[in-house]
Amino acid sequence: MKPQLLLPVALLVVAGCGKKDAPVPQAAEPAPPAKVADVSGLSTPESVLWDAEQQVWFVSNINGSPAAKDGNGFISRLTADGVVDSLNFVLGGRGGVTLNAPKGMALVGDTLWVADIDALRAFNRKTGAVVATIELGSQAKFLNDLVLGPDGTIYITDSGFLVSDAGAFSHPGPDRIFALKGREVSVAAEGAWLQAPNGITWDGGRGKYLVVPFGGNTLLTWAPGSATGDSIASGPGQQDGVEVLNGQVIFTSWTDSSVYVMDSTGMRKLISGVNSPADIGVDQVRGLIAVPLFMENRVEVWKVGI
Repeated sequence: MKPQLLLPVALLVVAGCGKKDAPVPQAAEPAPPAKVADVSGLSTPESVLWDAEQQVWFVSNINGSPAAKDGNGFISRLTADGVVDSLNFVLGGRGGVTLNAPKGMALVGDTLWVADIDALRAFNRKTGAVVATIELGSQAKFLNDLVLGPDGTIYITDSGFLVSDAGAFSHPGPDRIFALKGREVSVAAEGAWLQAPNGITWDGGRGKYLVVPFGGNTLLTWAPGSATGDSIASGPGQQDGVEVLNGQVIFTSWTDSSVYVMDSTGMRKLISGVNSPADIGVDQVRGLIAVPLFMENRVEVWKVGI
């Protein structure tokens, strides 16, 4: 080191010591979830689906026993703000519609597909008119949730439940995931490892489907062609709906009446005190989660900061 550089360097050190470190900006804490709508007057609501193009929510209403072929199921349409726009947008027994106990839904173009015990029903999402019915017959026990995959295939969970006339549930199985391609249905996966599969959704980040069981607590990823799934976490049990919101997994649990979020840091309760939370819907743009309360005939819409 050259002697003539010592003084300037020393002066810089002294000057630096005299300054206080600038505060490091802290990331703002996300706002706690806030309920923005409470929709009453429904009848055993099982599933909610957001239609981003029309800016409406669809709600499937079982309207009785989840396994009864009573012909009185219906689908409601809500405005973006959670106001009932058409209570009976699709109504079993009206206009040639057969709809018994509608559960999960998926949109494919202008077609709204609905799981209905042992059949798949299809309706025009703008008019509610009948498009198609595909009967699975004895190979299906309790069709539950639907998801449209990136290749255009619809996957449908079958929880394998039976319900007696007295309302008692049993689980004879088999537990299955069906695939609908065009108008052809096939078994894509089956086995006890599915644990009465309920909710299913596509996780683009993982490049696999997420499956949550009602009869167990293992949260699964699954890829078509795989004989089994892979465990990614253990939930509280009795999981129902599952969606991905901003890269984070959101799922419901009847065990403790909660909605959970799972990300890279782990799992935590997002919303508590939601009795019998079924198959949720999400609005990705506004960060909204619509939670059907199966036993309370209501849907709550929550704004979440994730």
